Amino acid sequence: MLKENYDAVAKKVKDACERAGRSADEVTIIAVSKTKPLSDIVELQQYGVMDFGENKVQELCAKYEEIEKPVRWHLIGHLQTNKVKYIVDKVELIHSVDSLKLAKQISKEALKKKVTVPILIQVNVAQEETKFGLETEEVMALISEAAKLPNIKIKGLMTIAPFVDDPEDNRQYFRMLKQLFVDIGAKNFDNVDMTILSMGMTNDYEVAVEEGATMVRVGTGIFGARNYNI
Repeated sequence: MLKENYDAVAKKVKDACERAGRSADEVTIIAVSKTKPLSDIVELQQYGVMDFGENKVQELCAKYEEIEKPVRWHLIGHLQTNKVKYIVDKVELIHSVDSLKLAKQISKEALKKKVTVPILIQVNVAQEETKFGLETEEVMALISEAAKLPNIKIKGLMTIAPFVDDPEDNRQYFRMLKQLFVDIGAKNFDNVDMTILSMGMTNDYEVAVEEGATMVRVGTGIFGARNYNI
């Protein structure tokens, strides 16, 4: 069932790319495996799925230690500075950097572990009070400072759009983030490589792809409903 679900998502991504005149190769599907058992990840891994997203450091680390064959882990949830040291050498990408303080901590721990950590800057495009992320006008200043830090590499932007009944309602936010992405890329900051635009989830990833997403984070659409009682 998981493979069928994943294939259905991949088909919708491909169709959205075609509508936007893009190649499906431009979009990476992050299978959001939070609260799901390791066996689900291993099952998808057997079909060639390699990118998995986790919200919590503790859960990511546990699965990292238990899985036999490596996969690419993405930390997509809010990251506290005191948890950074546990994941800097385990993740493919941190999607949720929302302050200079956090960027400095990632740089500090990455230096200790002798790794370079790719990060995305999280932007709260819709300015929702319940969401983490920078306001749009704060992003350029943070990037100009964070780009000076050693052992991190700024690879792009991420947003979590509002949960809406009609995915079209989020098109404006995806479009705004894409424009910011383009504007930052045009600045040619040292140590900034604007190649990743992480936006869109189960409810709205097709619209996000149409507006330029290069990574979509799909959980329920692949794994089914979550069990938060575990």
